[in-house]
Amino acid sequence: MNFHDVFSQARPHLPAEKSARWASIFFSLSILTLLISLAASQVFLAAAGIAYAVHLFQNRPRIAFLPIKLPLALFIGWTILSMFWANNPAAGGFQIRKLVLFLILLLAVNLVISLKHLETLYRTLFVEAAIAGLVAAVQFVRQYRSVRADHPHHIYYFMTQQRITGFMGHWMNFGGQQMLVFVMFLAYLLLRPRIRAIWWLIAGVVAFSILLNFTRGVWVGCFVAALYLLARWKPKLLWIAPVVVAAIVLASPRMVRERVDSVIHPSKDTSIAMRFEMWNVGFKMIRKHPWVGVGPNNINEDYVEYLPPGKSPDPGYHAHLHNDYIQFAAERGLPCLAAWLWLMGALLWHYLKIRKKSASGRWIVDGAIAAWLALAVEGCFEFNFGTSPVLMMFLFVAATPFIVAQAEAPEAEQPHH
Repeated sequence: MNFHDVFSQARPHLPAEKSARWASIFFSLSILTLLISLAASQVFLAAAGIAYAVHLFQNRPRIAFLPIKLPLALFIGWTILSMFWANNPAAGGFQIRKLVLFLILLLAVNLVISLKHLETLYRTLFVEAAIAGLVAAVQFVRQYRSVRADHPHHIYYFMTQQRITGFMGHWMNFGGQQMLVFVMFLAYLLLRPRIRAIWWLIAGVVAFSILLNFTRGVWVGCFVAALYLLARWKPKLLWIAPVVVAAIVLASPRMVRERVDSVIHPSKDTSIAMRFEMWNVGFKMIRKHPWVGVGPNNINEDYVEYLPPGKSPDPGYHAHLHNDYIQFAAERGLPCLAAWLWLMGALLWHYLKIRKKSASGRWIVDGAIAAWLALAVEGCFEFNFGTSPVLMMFLFVAATPFIVAQAEAPEAEQPHH
């Protein structure tokens, strides 16, 4: 089968107008390169935005908007407003530019118009996540050999200081992306009928890469999401989840058991102590600047000011507070946090409404709910909403239940593409 045959089969599932069709292709490429290259993904996203703008100018279609416009506008508006009260407003430019990524929500619901297209995107992402997982496994083996040779008595410490990254530049980005894709993958396996056995093997590779990533917040997020999906699949089996987790931990290598033990005994782990210091600093920032915070990207600028006199910061990364909720309040003010919580709550509320009416696409809706839970839980330990690779993946996943609702709606209710 040549490229022309593939394109001919795909064409009925793409928008009819030429500019919209190209926008849809560019948007698909943006999503499909997200696990491999952030730069390439953002180039394709820009191309999709330009092509869609041409489509709007030429064809004047009705635009489909997500029903979360007000909380999203308040979150974006307050983020921009908070920059003007910062000690260093210029530092916030990066976070302001990042707001353009929310166009993913708009482009997704207007350029992915069929369940066939959406499922193809997800299945391709599942395979890509497994490939990234295999790359990460090779990284782990090489890193382990190097650490064992150079630091044989401190293997755990050095293996957790520099972790596997897959195709990403940082282990948190890799872990956050793998978490979201794995959760959708698990929904596909459990809730979609007639799944071939090979998909379970591919999912196992993704799950193994998450285990080797050693990011505890990602582990907890995956666990909570899995509980939700298990409850939707076979709720009588919920009791088995803790047993499976205990078995995995007991059968895992020593480093995994040590990582789990660090949660039970946080005093042994300096990264947990660092987080307590950060959160304390964040609460002080909130008390002093409750309305507009210290400004986007200004946490590091003002960090030392909120420590006890004469105290140096605990070793670690202090540019953000490793917590979505404290971060938004400290950086942009309590009203911005309220807008973000409203935004997240509105997404979940609409997912539950869509789920009641959904048929063949229900696994996608349940997967998005589980991904929402995973992000919200992991966000207690990491500023995952503030890192572009994870945010872009979440925004795509967040938009897909609305794509399902449109695709399953009666033809008269569907927007003209």
